[in-house]
Amino acid sequence: MNLVRSELLKIRTTSTWWVFGLITLPLWGLTLLINWLQTETLTSGIGAGDVTAEQADQLQAAASADSLAANLYTNGQFFGLLIVMLLGIIVVTSEFFHQTVTTTFLTAPHRTAVMLAKLVAAAVLAILFWLVTTALNLVFGALILAGVDFAPQLGSGAVWRAIGLNALAYLLWSVLGVGIGVLIRSQIGATVTGILLYLGGSIGAAIAIGILATRFGDWINNLQLLVPSLASGLMVTGAEIPGNPPRWAGAAVLIGYAVVTGVVGTLAIRRRDIS
Repeated sequence: MNLVRSELLKIRTTSTWWVFGLITLPLWGLTLLINWLQTETLTSGIGAGDVTAEQADQLQAAASADSLAANLYTNGQFFGLLIVMLLGIIVVTSEFFHQTVTTTFLTAPHRTAVMLAKLVAAAVLAILFWLVTTALNLVFGALILAGVDFAPQLGSGAVWRAIGLNALAYLLWSVLGVGIGVLIRSQIGATVTGILLYLGGSIGAAIAIGILATRFGDWINNLQLLVPSLASGLMVTGAEIPGNPPRWAGAAVLIGYAVVTGVVGTLAIRRRDIS
């Protein structure tokens, strides 16, 4: 616990956490606006004309009360996960950037314990970001649902599962960030790599999967499970969307990535020379 408190103290005494908080709020607001417009579109039936039977089923599932509520109550996930990943990276790389890592390991020579403390500290930060955004989502999401004549759906188990899985996604992405920070000790290098992998992987994979699905069939959509950011999105759907993999599969894959990254990062930090 002392190591965890020490890691949290390092974070609190720098401007990192509130700078990322200030970045998160406008991004959250932007995604809320987009999700509001999407909710209005789905409930009005716009765009449901010239579509195939399968696409009609997908639109119907997306326009269900549980799906709309889950989408609004997990609003901001895409950028939120990016932020907590970057925080996880900085929890590790700041030690190398400020050259305090030698002092840290002299004070606490058990490197595995130090690594675990960093993972816990990053997880605490991730949960704080999730709590704040979820509290805002519950307020504004209910207002948006009321605007389209829907109940808040807070009695739905599917909606609360989406909210809970969203918390899990935040935790797992903080672990992935710490792992990236250990493997790439340069703060700039790890940050740029993390952003490219997250944004580039999400956008590039979505485009590639869409093109391949058109050519070879909808079964290609299952490949989105291999992309961590797309797997995260699957976790928080309030209803099963026809043609998409199940939510539990997205959670299982993301847990696998986090476990591998955490283990590899721990082994790497134990074996590397620190100077």
